[in-house]
Amino acid sequence: MTETTRCGLVAIVGAPNAGKSTLVNQLTGTKVTIVSPKPQTTRFRIRAVLMHGTAQVILVDTPGIFVPRRRLDRAMVAAAWGGAQDADVALLVVDARAGLTDAVRKIAEGLAKSRQPVWLALNKTDLIARERLLPLTAELNAILPFAETFMISAEKGDGVDRLQDHMAGAMPEGPYLFPEDELTDLPNRMLAAEIVREQILRQTHQEVPHHASVETEQWTENADGSVRVDCTVYVSRATQKAILIGDKGSRIKTIGQSARIELTKLLERPVHLFLNVKERDGWDEERARIRAIGLEDMG
Repeated sequence: MTETTRCGLVAIVGAPNAGKSTLVNQLTGTKVTIVSPKPQTTRFRIRAVLMHGTAQVILVDTPGIFVPRRRLDRAMVAAAWGGAQDADVALLVVDARAGLTDAVRKIAEGLAKSRQPVWLALNKTDLIARERLLPLTAELNAILPFAETFMISAEKGDGVDRLQDHMAGAMPEGPYLFPEDELTDLPNRMLAAEIVREQILRQTHQEVPHHASVETEQWTENADGSVRVDCTVYVSRATQKAILIGDKGSRIKTIGQSARIELTKLLERPVHLFLNVKERDGWDEERARIRAIGLEDMG
């Protein structure tokens, strides 16, 4: 007899820097979404595929939910809430060290209106005293009675096995949505742009990281099996462009080298990466740029 398969969506939601992308990568056992110590790293919904027994769990990594100011911000927040509404289960990831912040409270209050089950994952529990966890759990459940609660460390993998088991068991019966060997629905062109942006987040400071956008302008398949990738980095001001390029092009060269190594590993083929930096004032208010990075323009 053929075993019954299960398939469904779990939306990973929370405040910026709660560890959502780290958790998605830990659950899938590979890198499917970029990670950095800076908040608002994820800008759009990324679907990652977790195979667990006969269940296929589609993990929807969403942008951190925050108070939007720019058109880009509004599109990011809308993508996060949209991901939560479309899923079979919403998993609220909370940085246990930060506790019940105003941002977490507002997200929990918003999720309380959801029709689907909402689970709680207290993350980074390895970094705080255990006696602080139960009071925090009680505070959060007073806002929204969670169907399930998990104590995890996405970085170390603590508690992740139990979370995987529960996710698989909660998925509705049905056929798989993705091939079993597929890791993500992120196209390679967008993956390349995201890997470059990850290195910008990691290697620059001050005003640059969240004022930079990366687009893959050209993807050329070579006869020897390698690929040439041409990406353009857009920044808002000349000062940001100067910081990003660095002295005699040193910083953008280092960013490109690190991104190329990462892409070569992920794509399992040689990658020739070329970066160009352009100043484009107000790109984060442009509809075309927002659509180009995979978001819906919310006006």
